[in-house]
Amino acid sequence: MSPFAASANAPITLALSKGRIFEETMPLLGAAGIEAAEDPEKSRKLILPTSDPGVRIIIVRASDVPTYVQYGAADMGVAGKDVLIEHAAEHGGGLYQPIDLRIGKCRLCVAVPAGFDYASAVRQGARLRVATKYVQAAREHFAAKGVHVDLIKLYGSMELAPLVGLADAIVDLVSTGSTLRANNLVAVEDIMPISSRLIVNQAALKTRRDRLQPLIDAFARASSEMPA
Repeated sequence: MSPFAASANAPITLALSKGRIFEETMPLLGAAGIEAAEDPEKSRKLILPTSDPGVRIIIVRASDVPTYVQYGAADMGVAGKDVLIEHAAEHGGGLYQPIDLRIGKCRLCVAVPAGFDYASAVRQGARLRVATKYVQAAREHFAAKGVHVDLIKLYGSMELAPLVGLADAIVDLVSTGSTLRANNLVAVEDIMPISSRLIVNQAALKTRRDRLQPLIDAFARASSEMPA
């Protein structure tokens, strides 16, 4: 058992990231009768109590949520499919993903500068330089298409890469497309739809199922009412 694993009587710990995921998770948590005692955007606290003394929330970076859950520092968390793909490539298994919560919806896309003939470049077998935060998902996508790429990992401001000649294309999350348009980029290929999943530590599910299962069931009921 992980040295971080909670005792049977410790509060259930839910790992969330600030921003959209936190905001869209709150109504689902509310369906279980649980409310966060503080707004993480207004508080510097990283551990937030809730209206249920048996449940607490920890605030971590989105990319770190699966790590906290896998190693037992959190019993469960909410993470996007994009984050989970990248995490699995580095850390393997250890996470149970029982529910697609149908929140945080967007899509992972290939985007290029307006005017760049992506389809022609692919047909001609050009070797493309692609900047992305989502290296594993991009690698799998281009490998399946037989497209030769050099992947450049960036952690932010992906749209800048083609504008300054660092890359021919980017792979990034797209919601409304407004950021692409503002930077004269266009989405040319959808890789996959993205939404957020409830993830659960497998050891905790075995040792604390009686406490975790009602919360998992509440998430399942609430998410089933979300638009498909």
